[in-house]
Amino acid sequence: MRVASSCLRWVLLPLALPLALPAQRLPLLPHGEERGDAALEPGDDARSAALELSTALRFYGAAVRSLYVATNGIIAVNEPSSEEKYLGQFPVSFGAIAPFMADLDTTGGRGNVYYREDSSSDVLQLASDYIKRGFPESTFDPSSVVVVTWKLVAPYQAPGEDHTSEEKRNTFQAVLASSDSSSYAIFLYPEDSLQFYSTYSKNGDEKIPALVGFSQASTNYYFLETPGSYNVIAKDEDSIRNLHKSSNAGKQGVWVFEIGSSSDSIVPAKISNVLESLEFNEQDQEMTSKPFMSDYGSTEIRQQYVTSSTDSTEEDQHHVTYSVPQLAAEDFLTSYQDVTGTPSTESFYSHQDFPTAKAPPRQFQQFPPQQPQVIDVEEFDETGIVFRYHTDVQQTCANNRHQCSVHAICKDYPNGFCCSCIAGYKGNGRQCVAEGSPQRVNGKVKGRIFVGNNPVPVIFENTDLHSYVVMNQGRAYTAISTIPETLGYSLLPLASIGGIIGWMFAVEHQGFKNGFSITGGEFTRQTEVTFLGNNEKLVIKQKFSGIDEHGHLTISTEMEGRIPEIPSGASVHIEPYTELYHTSSSVITSSSTREYTVTEPERDGVASTYTGAYQWRQTISFDECIHDDSHHAASATQQLSVDSVFVLYNRDEQILRYAMSNSIGPIRDVDECSEQPALCGSNAVCNNQPGTYRCECVEGYQFAADGRTCVAVEYVINHCQMGTHNCDIPQRAQCVYTGGSTYICTCLPGFSGDGRACEDVDECQQGHCHPDAFCYNTPGSFSCQCKAGYRGDGFRCVLGEVEKTKCQREREVALGSGGTFFLREIRVGHFIPQCDEHGNYLPTQCHSNSEYCWCVDRDGNEIDGTRSGPGVQPPCLSTAAPPVVIGPSVRPDTVPLPPGTHLLFAQSGKIEHVPLEGNNMKKNGAKALLHIPDKVVIGVAYDCTDKMVYWTDISGPSISRASLHGGEPTTIIKTDLGSPEGIAVDHLGRNIFWTDSQLDRIEVARLDGRQRRILFDTGLVNPRAIVADPVRGNLYWTDWNREAPKIETSYMDGTNRRILVKDDLGLPNGLTFDPYSSMLCWVDAGTKRLECMNPNQLGRRKIVEGIQYPFSVTSYGKNLYYTDWRRDAVVAVDRTISIEKDNFQPHKRSRLYGITTAFAQCPGGHNYCTVNNGGCTHLCLATPGGRSCRCPDNTVGVDCIERN
Repeated sequence: MRVASSCLRWVLLPLALPLALPAQRLPLLPHGEERGDAALEPGDDARSAALELSTALRFYGAAVRSLYVATNGIIAVNEPSSEEKYLGQFPVSFGAIAPFMADLDTTGGRGNVYYREDSSSDVLQLASDYIKRGFPESTFDPSSVVVVTWKLVAPYQAPGEDHTSEEKRNTFQAVLASSDSSSYAIFLYPEDSLQFYSTYSKNGDEKIPALVGFSQASTNYYFLETPGSYNVIAKDEDSIRNLHKSSNAGKQGVWVFEIGSSSDSIVPAKISNVLESLEFNEQDQEMTSKPFMSDYGSTEIRQQYVTSSTDSTEEDQHHVTYSVPQLAAEDFLTSYQDVTGTPSTESFYSHQDFPTAKAPPRQFQQFPPQQPQVIDVEEFDETGIVFRYHTDVQQTCANNRHQCSVHAICKDYPNGFCCSCIAGYKGNGRQCVAEGSPQRVNGKVKGRIFVGNNPVPVIFENTDLHSYVVMNQGRAYTAISTIPETLGYSLLPLASIGGIIGWMFAVEHQGFKNGFSITGGEFTRQTEVTFLGNNEKLVIKQKFSGIDEHGHLTISTEMEGRIPEIPSGASVHIEPYTELYHTSSSVITSSSTREYTVTEPERDGVASTYTGAYQWRQTISFDECIHDDSHHAASATQQLSVDSVFVLYNRDEQILRYAMSNSIGPIRDVDECSEQPALCGSNAVCNNQPGTYRCECVEGYQFAADGRTCVAVEYVINHCQMGTHNCDIPQRAQCVYTGGSTYICTCLPGFSGDGRACEDVDECQQGHCHPDAFCYNTPGSFSCQCKAGYRGDGFRCVLGEVEKTKCQREREVALGSGGTFFLREIRVGHFIPQCDEHGNYLPTQCHSNSEYCWCVDRDGNEIDGTRSGPGVQPPCLSTAAPPVVIGPSVRPDTVPLPPGTHLLFAQSGKIEHVPLEGNNMKKNGAKALLHIPDKVVIGVAYDCTDKMVYWTDISGPSISRASLHGGEPTTIIKTDLGSPEGIAVDHLGRNIFWTDSQLDRIEVARLDGRQRRILFDTGLVNPRAIVADPVRGNLYWTDWNREAPKIETSYMDGTNRRILVKDDLGLPNGLTFDPYSSMLCWVDAGTKRLECMNPNQLGRRKIVEGIQYPFSVTSYGKNLYYTDWRRDAVVAVDRTISIEKDNFQPHKRSRLYGITTAFAQCPGGHNYCTVNNGGCTHLCLATPGGRSCRCPDNTVGVDCIERN
């Protein structure tokens, strides 16, 4: 944009100009004895009696009913201790609100301390006005106010000390306003009211700065009294000196905080506008048309902050600069708006709460740029920094500062940036905590653990884990609640469940780093524990997610496996131990062998003891900054020393407790393996460990029951799979694998015996058939047939001949009348209807003289578009279900599919599977997957996500599905179908597509059959095969219309329909799309060819010619597999060399129909419908590079939105 330079020059922020600040003293709330205040007794360490409150004060989420006012600038929530126990210390055990905590003295008339609880309307209004200044969106209405005023109080002066500050006095006020649900604190510091900022210590000559902040009272936390949370506003002379001319509420000397509501944290006021004392030169200002708003948190940077200048020599470059104060090091501790009303650099990026001992690092967002930006920082003058915006993208601190903790600095490197905690804080720069501050860890534990030889696991979920760490001592206390007694004692040896927390906050030796300094409390840990003796194994998975909004570290723990049983009431002792932590590129590993001593409960006055041991292996994964070599300065191998280990299970409270002290430093060890080479015995290797050693069995060996001797491993063999079992032949028995190397043999239905020897049951001896029927016994079954002169199914027979079918009657008429039935006006010779042995029309009818053939439906009517020329038979489908075999019924359940990739194919009333090993069919593993004896299954498709098989049935007609994990099939669509044939699954968008050759249409629905929509119902004659390419959003199908066969394609939403292949086609039956090679292949029963093409390129490739009668095709690896009606087989073709490699014929010969590949894992890739259904209310249909939201056809009463 070209603008005159005079219009582009904006005035710089007033920070760069001298300001005339009007003298205006901040008014305190009314106070003194005339307002009914109580006065504190004069003294150096006076405290009031309990001030009982009419309205409870909400403080860190708890209700406080009484307060104590003390000389030393604090309001205590419990009776305070003597000053020598808390001055110079923070937090304080009794809990306090500290507007100015220091050693103050009011003896000899050197000031007064006034206090009262007030509910008068004028005071309530004044307090409410201050609170709304800092929290403009708040609807807070106080019902009670506590006003405490320290007026002209003096610092404590010991005899002989420097008396330069003797005449200095401080005045400040704390106002605590409460309603029934929340409370606020207001600290008021009038101008020039703070004349000293520190006091001399009674215990030495040093001066101790005053402190402003909040401290929650200590609690008894499992093992010891634990300090509560605390928040520090100011703790050094510079920040104390700045209190009266700074603010977090837009008025000098006013500081407002929400100190209690439903939350248990302290919330500072938002900076809502510039300080009222600023004056601007209106003639030199030209403001933007609307405020400059940040897009993060709640901080609003209003237009008064924004100044700019434009380089008039560059008319085409709009150069805007923002002037912001520079940060000194201490500004990271007190980064507040100063007298200029301008945010600090930290505030420029985000709204920042005041420093909190356990405050979590903020998750910042950048300004939302209109184009890619990078911020260059350069010197402006002594008071500011210039931010210049350009259009290049770089990973620098300028545009990534938000990724660092508020207690960290960001440093640029040639290839990126890194964060580092400032002095006084520990962490990895992204997460920082105050040095020496106590830390809390909270989380949940779940597990499934077998104890001893018990076959039933102990299962627990949502169990609480709490840990408390005394950081200066490296001592960690961990408690896991609600652990049942059946498990609690047996978990006692596993102190390292909580030991990981000890490693995080271990005391650091010079040059070494604990876990938090390396990871910032964000990592995953996987541990495998192997108990020596019976070789039990336990796997522990833990995820640490950093610091939450309450300043606590969060952890989730999962445990699964088996552990030795420790008797109820026993105690466990663990000696101090050491272990090595090896660090390498974002991974830390360690392993060790640990021993523990179990003392069982006394029996007859004697308590027996025994020693157990386990091997411990763990891997810790985390993200590290790769740009800063100093991050790797700590030794790659460090030794963790753990002592004072304490473990306890309380059966009454069902709490498991661990405690230990931790330090991390250099390796100090003796190599026992080198000194005693034969230490571990034969078939074992010795691995030295810090302070100990570990024996490990060589490959092929494991520890015997004594935990020390290595014996040969008995390898697990699945005899059922290997065929090395001793069960009877598969026609009479089945082998059932039961785990390990064990199995059982069971006889099949219709046979009896122990499974190793099975004999046929003669059902004819059991009188199953009708008396007027013959019974024929067969291996494993039987059949019944009515005698001559009777009709029926053999189980029920009645006198009379069997009623003839329509086909039989028409055939008799045609034969008896010389052939008067002519179809489609073909009157060349005679046409005789052809019937099968059950009297049904054969699906293919041919004229004996003309040799024309066509397909008919179940009523004998010709199907349009199926008539073929002489010598060519169309691929007609029989709609008559095969007769049900008389005998024991077969349950229509799926047999669970073994692991690996399989071929699934339909054969009349069942679906079978053939396992694949590489590119070869494992024919001896072929079995029936699903029996559906009264159905005609045509199309088969597979959902690799949910492991479900889908199929079409033209005898119903219907569409059904079943889980390959086992179970009964479910019919998902059974209405408004004619002859459903081809079926395809979109495993990403969770949809199915199918063709219907009778209704001549293609439809789509959700995987459960809901939300049906017709995609195409024109331009189709005999649609059959259909396949989907979900990643690219394409659909392909065949139409074997005898007059104009074709292969078509469209997007999956039905748009962009077009013919892909129409020349040199005969009867394109089968179609497959290989997601790995992106090749589309088809089989043609008319041209007797198998061909392939890339849909995005011109040209076709003939793979094989001269095949017999293919019906369906699928692909896997370099092979294509098709079903053939003439051969009754699955044929494998290597498409790379165009040669038939193998074929498989099922035991029972009959026509094979649809075939598909059941992948062990889904092919890679995703589309726009993968996540959250693409944001669609109903059908999400993928397109190349996008998706369409579509409504089902029946949308009456449905709230559906269509969009592209």
